[in-house]
Amino acid sequence: MEETNKPKWKHGKFRWIVLGLVILQIVGANLIAPVRPEIVLPAEALTKHPLFSLPVLGDFYLTNTMVAMLLVDIIILIIALIVKRQYSSEKMIPNGFVLSIEALVELIYNQTENTAGKKWAKKIFPWFFTITLFLLVANWMELIPGVDSIGFLHHSEEGHAISQFLGIPTLVQGEASHGEAYSLVPFVRVLTTDLNFTVALALIAMFMVQYYGFKAQGFKYLNKFWNVKTVFTKPMLGLIDWGVGILEIISELSKILSFSFRLFGNIFAGSVMLFVIGSLLPVVAQSAFLGLEFFVGAIQAVVFGMLAMVFMSMAVHGHGDDEKHQEHEA
Repeated sequence: MEETNKPKWKHGKFRWIVLGLVILQIVGANLIAPVRPEIVLPAEALTKHPLFSLPVLGDFYLTNTMVAMLLVDIIILIIALIVKRQYSSEKMIPNGFVLSIEALVELIYNQTENTAGKKWAKKIFPWFFTITLFLLVANWMELIPGVDSIGFLHHSEEGHAISQFLGIPTLVQGEASHGEAYSLVPFVRVLTTDLNFTVALALIAMFMVQYYGFKAQGFKYLNKFWNVKTVFTKPMLGLIDWGVGILEIISELSKILSFSFRLFGNIFAGSVMLFVIGSLLPVVAQSAFLGLEFFVGAIQAVVFGMLAMVFMSMAVHGHGDDEKHQEHEA
């Protein structure tokens, strides 16, 4: 009789690793009560001296959100290498992770093609997919243990006492003696909780919207913002068209604000909620809120990318004013 090969635990070992991390977290939470991290709006500097200085803008420091951005870039590069390796192999049998990336690419491309059309889909799709994937990784970093909770301690007037845990200084609940209070500056902070990043990404997205508008329509694209063609021939309608153009300018500027504060507000509020829940509820009960933030991070990434794609599609197609006027005159 041939011996039957017993199934190895190759694919199941990750389950045991996750279970071990959960048990370690539960034991650690029972040994040392979790302390709510300090809620700070701006990103914290990790270096005492600036990296470089500019005459007008001032000093630039290495912040914990910059470290997060580098980690996001590394993770995306690793994902790209995994996908490339799978499809360049002779077996050509992608695993579940690669198939999920492929499904995401196909879904986003079909959505772009349905909105922008086949002519512009190949040019707008890379922006839609890149923004969505980048924000997915950036938003989901708040679910990784150690983010916002591992860093270096510094003296603070309203900080906590410290205790040694496995030889590592750790913040503990309770009042600290005078001059012995500490606060934590995390090495890594969720990238999208930094308003500087969300504003920069919004500016990039809106710049590309204007770029594709000019590329598709040329200088006729400016008629969207400054339409005075009918001011003298049809004074009343011309005045309305001019006013609509002013509103379009305000609308383009307001898109930058809505892009920036929608993403920043949702992810920052989610991080604060995880801070508070983590210091109040038992470890197991936090899973529901982690799942909630998982979906919030995904929704915000898709919404940001989809809105950028829709605005680009609207810019390349215009409003069709010329065709409407020709049909009206005919």
